[in-house]
Amino acid sequence: MTVTADHATAPTAPTAPAPTGRLRAAWKRAHTPVPGVPRWARIAAYAIPFTVLPSGVWRIMTVIFHIGDEATHGVGQLPSWLPGPVYIVALSIFSELLAFTAIGLVAAWGEVLPRWIPLLGGRRVPPLAAVVPAALGAVILTVMWTAAFATELAGITLQGEQLPGDYPTKALHGWELAFFHLTYVPLLLWGPLLAAVCFAYYRRRNAR
Repeated sequence: MTVTADHATAPTAPTAPAPTGRLRAAWKRAHTPVPGVPRWARIAAYAIPFTVLPSGVWRIMTVIFHIGDEATHGVGQLPSWLPGPVYIVALSIFSELLAFTAIGLVAAWGEVLPRWIPLLGGRRVPPLAAVVPAALGAVILTVMWTAAFATELAGITLQGEQLPGDYPTKALHGWELAFFHLTYVPLLLWGPLLAAVCFAYYRRRNAR
């Protein structure tokens, strides 16, 4: 007589999510809108980083591929201890991170601080703590970029002086000049889009 023993399958330990899975989950948490966000506000918030991205790509391309080396790209007045390429790359990354904060006006982390933030994690964001900086930023960005483009068209700097010969619009030609304008024109939308998203955030938080 043969006796057959049943072998129970040992439970397997849960495996940690792959790095790509964690990154995808973090991306989803950062971008998923909270209930009550109007569709237009969601679209406007998602569009803001893309208004800044082209100019950042242009600046980084000038460092990597040396496009438009005839122009200063804003490094003419830098202190001697700060290398131009470092400044250009850092400025591009900082600008994109600053634009990304607009997503917080439609996502959960703009209402409750993420728990990984020391001391403040998990606390509710007071509406004015988000509305005031966003509104001021919208005004500053709108005025700054509108004035920058208006003075550039007039051939002068913001200080009222004539544009130097190594300014991009004077030093660049052909496709480089067209590409420069194409990447910087979207910045005109940054301030107005931020103002619209800020208004939607203020109205939603006050209604609650």
